Amino acid sequence: MSAESVGIGIVGGGLMGREIAAAIQRWPALIDHPARPRLAAVCDINPAALTWFEQIDTVTQLTTQYAELLANPDVDVVYVAVRHDLHEQMYTDVIRSGKDLLAEKPFGIDRAAASAILQALEEHPESFVRCSSEMPFFPGAQRAIDYVRSGAVGQIIEARSAFLHSSDLDESKPINWKRQAKYCGAAGVMNDLGMHAWHVPLRLGWEPESLTAVLQNLVPQRPGAAGELEVCDTWENATVWGDVATSSGRFPLTVETKRIAPGNKNTWVFEVIGKTGGVRFATSNPKRIEVLTIDDVPGIGREQGWTALEAGSQSVWPTVTGGIFETGFSDAILQMWAAYLAERVGELGDRFGAATPQEAARTHSLYDAALASAESGRWTQVG
Repeated sequence: MSAESVGIGIVGGGLMGREIAAAIQRWPALIDHPARPRLAAVCDINPAALTWFEQIDTVTQLTTQYAELLANPDVDVVYVAVRHDLHEQMYTDVIRSGKDLLAEKPFGIDRAAASAILQALEEHPESFVRCSSEMPFFPGAQRAIDYVRSGAVGQIIEARSAFLHSSDLDESKPINWKRQAKYCGAAGVMNDLGMHAWHVPLRLGWEPESLTAVLQNLVPQRPGAAGELEVCDTWENATVWGDVATSSGRFPLTVETKRIAPGNKNTWVFEVIGKTGGVRFATSNPKRIEVLTIDDVPGIGREQGWTALEAGSQSVWPTVTGGIFETGFSDAILQMWAAYLAERVGELGDRFGAATPQEAARTHSLYDAALASAESGRWTQVG
């Protein structure tokens, strides 16, 4: 297959910028992919953050000015990983520059910012835009999604999607921008982690008509740069219960995003229980997917039981990796980029894709309803 060469530019040379750069270097692991990305340019306001990228020989531009990166003719796709309050300006600038965009979540700091980004996209429909959400690209996650789509669970009784980690468990951890509303947004942890938890429910059509929420600020003060305590004015944990209507009946959907979830390192969870079956998967045990069967057992009668299956390595796009091997976070990022670039050239087919701009923007309506519910203590309609 003749693969299209695609120049990639990264804005934000931190943790996720380095992860994306590493994923691009692993591209030969994919089999017959229609795109061949190369990292061409990197931008970060901190010159020291750029030194790590000097080891990648395809990089020909290291800059502290993202306008210079957008003017680079060798860049076709831009990945942006910066503070939430910078999203609206940077995302709209990328779109209006004629580049394609893989945006980090959330899609702007709030609903107004997301609307502005969608407006820019309406004005420049030639720009191909998606939002980053890599967790559903674990092979076990894909098998769980396919199981639900098959209808094997029957009428859905309940579902849960969660993103749980413990990065803020240490109360002596200094305050950072994710605990400050002016940078992270009023939605707090929902802005920070919510796309991970809402991507699959929204893709499956499970958008609550109304919801209720409990939001927690478990550590209201943290040490500042000089050691003095500073106020943390964002939510650290959010648990949302939604009322989802389907053609076969209504069911409760639980969506959790937590920065303080003891016992979880960085875990994505997906569970669905129905009248005729169920499925559950968690990235904490990436090789296991559990399936619930409910059937008549000869000589025993109607019984039910969970069966553990091995997920292996294969996800959305085939790789050279042996099918019996286990997968991890870096593999999921590679698969997300494989899906993004394949869809960009019209070769994704019916495979699972990255979050759309509409899905990403819709999460802000859910966050706004959750904020209103937490304040009122009542169920709130999703606007």
